[in-house]
Formats: sequence, C-alpha cells, structure tokens
Amino acid sequence: MAEIQNYTLNFGPQHPAAHGVLRLVLELDGEVIQRADPHIGLLHRATEKLAENRTFLQTLPYMDRLDYVSMMVNEHAYCMAVERLVGVQVPLRAQYIRVMFDEITRILNHLMSVGSHALDVGAMAVFLYAFREREDLMDCYEAVSGARLHAAYYRPGGVYRDLPGSMPQYKANKYRSDKELKAMNEARSGSLLDFIEDFTNRFPACVDEYETLLTDNRIWKQRLVGVGVVDADRAKALGFTGPMLRGSGVEWDLRKMQPYEVYDRVEFDIPVGRNGDSYDRYLVRIAEMRESNRIIRQCVQWLRNNPGPVITDNHKVAPPSRERMKTGMEDLIHHFKLFSEGMHVPTGEVYAGVEHPKGEFGIYLVSDGGNKPYRMKIRAPGFVHLQALDEMSRGHMIADAVTIIGTQDIVFGEIDR
Repeated sequence: MAEIQNYTLNFGPQHPAAHGVLRLVLELDGEVIQRADPHIGLLHRATEKLAENRTFLQTLPYMDRLDYVSMMVNEHAYCMAVERLVGVQVPLRAQYIRVMFDEITRILNHLMSVGSHALDVGAMAVFLYAFREREDLMDCYEAVSGARLHAAYYRPGGVYRDLPGSMPQYKANKYRSDKELKAMNEARSGSLLDFIEDFTNRFPACVDEYETLLTDNRIWKQRLVGVGVVDADRAKALGFTGPMLRGSGVEWDLRKMQPYEVYDRVEFDIPVGRNGDSYDRYLVRIAEMRESNRIIRQCVQWLRNNPGPVITDNHKVAPPSRERMKTGMEDLIHHFKLFSEGMHVPTGEVYAGVEHPKGEFGIYLVSDGGNKPYRMKIRAPGFVHLQALDEMSRGHMIADAVTIIGTQDIVFGEIDR
C-alpha cells in the first residue's frame, strides 16, 4: 500500500481571507493543518534602517505607516522614547490629549479588527456597521492633523497643536435635502470636544448592535469557540501581549501595570477571557471598546475645564510660536535650526513601550549625541503573535486558519518593518 503523503498549499498572499502581504504555506493532511509556515519579506518597509538617515523629527511620520490602523499610538511610543532621552517634560494638557487619541485609536483598531474578522468568516453586515463609526473617528483625526490616516500629530514634547474649536461641516448638494443636511451637521456645530462627547454618548448603543449581530450568533460561535486555544502559561511563554494575552486570562495591561502619561488619573477596567480561544479574544476586544469610550469621556471632561500649553517651551525640542518668531530674531533662528538640522539628542539608549491596541508596542532607541537615531529597534506585537500561527493552527481545518489569522489582528506594516 502506497504511503499517503501530506501536500502543501499556498494560503495567500492572493487568498481573499489572508493578509495582502502574508504568504502562509500550509502543510495539509486532507483538510487538516499539520504545519503552518508564515513567510514575510514581501512588504519590507525598512523603517528601522531609514531612521538612521533621518532626523528625530523626520522619523516620526514613518511611525504612522507601521501599523496603519493604530497610527497615533505608534507615534506615542516613539515620542516617549525621544522625550526620555532628552529629559523633556510634556505639559499635562498634551498628556490628556494623547491619552484621548490613544483610546480613539484603540476603538478605530478594534472596529477594523472585529469588522474584518467577521467578514473573513462570512458575516457581511458588521463590517459596514463598524465603518460607520470609523468615519466619525477619522474625522477627529482630520480635524487635529489635516490627515485621516497618517496624522503625525504627536511631537516630542507634546502635540502639534491644540484641539480645534470647530468641526468640518457637510456641504449642501443636490442629493441632500436641507433636513438631511441639518441632521448630518447637528453634532458638528460645536468644537471637536463637543463632537467627541456626542460620539461617546451614542457609541455604547453601537457596540450593542455589533454584539446583537455576533456575540450569540450560533454560526459566529461555531467558527470561533475552541479555535486557536492558547492557555495562560503558553501565552506568556510565546510573548503574547494585548488582547491575545488577556484573552487567555492574564490580566496584564501597561496602562495599569506601568502607567504612562495620565493613565493613572483615569478609571477603567482590564477585560480578560477565560478559555484562551478566538471567541474570548473577540469578547475582550468588544469590552475594550467600551472601556476606551469610558476613558475618552473622562479626558473630554478634563480638557474642557483645563486650558493650557500643549507642547514644551524647550525650543531645542519644539519650535517657538509664530507670534514670537515675528518679534524675536533668536526665536526665528531656533525655528529654522530645528527644522533644517533637527534636535540633538544626548548620548544614551532607552526603551519606551505603550499599550498598543494589538499588544505592547515598543521603541528601543540609541543616540550617539547627533541629530539622527544611531539605531532604532521596533518591538511590534504582531510580529510576536505571527510566530504562534503554526502552533495555534495545528490540528485545525483550513477554514479555521482564516479565523486564527483574524483573531491575531495582524497588520504587516509593523511585522515586516
């Protein structure tokens, strides 16, 4: 009798349920996965090497392009690393703005994660619902930075500018009645903070809608429950962080365990799972959106009542105001020197980690005293999670590989950096 041999299948990058730059080679026995081998290198952004030839400020926009679903949180880790090397103090108002936008970004990430995961396993409507709320939050990005995606809003020493006092309005056209236009612009008639507060008031009902469509849906549960199980000890051994670790029942969150900015001033809970399967990780992300909404509300309240500077007054790190540049030659020189030569960062090395929506995102930065990073190493959560794809997939069917890729919430910009 002839020996039955396994056969090999290329699952992606062309597969509609695989990430566009993930080549996953599956070794199969029938439809059962014996081995999963992820191949990276099809994107290769070379961000760490590019940083060595850019000033500290010029490197900042590259952070947005790593995990391009969690833009400002990437910037946050980089800015914290530079600030620790320089020893600069960030104004309190800027810290609250950063925390608020970190949580806005967390919601943006989880909406994309849950929506696209549902789409991958056959649920169409959730994706459309999730993007309805993403549009509002993208408008918040655009209001503060001028860009919907690659914001470059955080800067070493604070943020680029204070929150705007007005929101962009929808314009009249032949397809909209006056009544429709008025309803669309109702939440946009005030400041950005008014708009964000209105969003936080209605967002819990939106999360309820996602849960109505998915949480007790028997098809959704059949596709996720018991798939990709990782117990607590194994999750820690594999280096999991974020929802991947908390889904396995480990209550670890840098915002609580190693607080940065003003996370020790706001109230929130850490959701954890019990079984360590794909369904628990979904529930953790749903619960995290509710907690992020709660943090944003607290930040809005504080920012309303506490005006102040949003960037340091150390002009070796941040430019002087335009008013001061018009009256003082020294300030004008500081401005041109900062944007042409860049800041000189003291010799040293530092690591700064933040609780990114996908896990711990860290920047290890080495300075030789020059105006450019000597070396930069990025600790990307998705890269660590991808290594576990083989272990999580073994013994499952081909269709379950789709669920496992979705539950890992991987974005290749940060993996193949």
